[in-house]
Amino acid sequence: MHSIRFIPGVAMLLFLAGCSGIPHPAIQTELEACPQQTAVAIAAEQNQLSFLTASHTLVCAINTLQKSHDLAIQRTALGSRLCLTLAEREPNQDKREKFAAEGVKFAEIALEQGGQGDGAVHYYLAANLGLKVRDHIVLAMGSLDRLENEMKQAVALSPDIDDGGPLRLLGALYLKAPAWPKGIGDLDKALELLKQAVDQYPNHPLNHLFYAQALWEEGDQTSLSQAKAEFVLGEKLLAEGDWGYNKQPWGTEFNEFAQEHAEIASPIK
Repeated sequence: MHSIRFIPGVAMLLFLAGCSGIPHPAIQTELEACPQQTAVAIAAEQNQLSFLTASHTLVCAINTLQKSHDLAIQRTALGSRLCLTLAEREPNQDKREKFAAEGVKFAEIALEQGGQGDGAVHYYLAANLGLKVRDHIVLAMGSLDRLENEMKQAVALSPDIDDGGPLRLLGALYLKAPAWPKGIGDLDKALELLKQAVDQYPNHPLNHLFYAQALWEEGDQTSLSQAKAEFVLGEKLLAEGDWGYNKQPWGTEFNEFAQEHAEIASPIK
């Protein structure tokens, strides 16, 4: 049986319903000198907002989106994505959970407004929910089915989001969740999904890290050797790529796995 180990974006989820009739409270952080901008302008330039963008800029954008009543914008994953970007880089638990909770609210509103067919809405809903409850195991354990369902919809609709993010997170869920009858953990499903992620989206470091973890769990000599190779490749991609604010938390994930399994970082024979 797999042990439960929560990692960013993969934790078991608690379903937190949002309501478009209830206004968003502004996220409390430094908001001085926010530019005068509209939600429409932010949506038009949303591809420029990423893990490379300063937190202050993202917070300003989120607070503008919170005030928007544009249904076309509300039904998208934009607000939820920006909240996840902030939550993933936030070391303080309370602040991280507030960003993630706001991301959940954005995604739930998107579903209410007709965004059910958008894989990104399901993906960022699940990822934010995971961060919201990642340090609350009792709440998380009751949410396995919800998380699996949201990720399955994301895989079916938009598997290419975030370089295979839906495949990566659903595979990691099957890897990390407790096995039947207590949970939905399934190593075979994890290996299949994570192999697909590294084959189709080979440039994302976490695809290789999560696949290495699944191979290590499988445990035979061939799998252990392959796990080392995947781990080394993932580390190389992380070190050489421009991953912005994600580099530090992802590096922590690599380091924690290496510390837990010292042999993973030893030379491949």
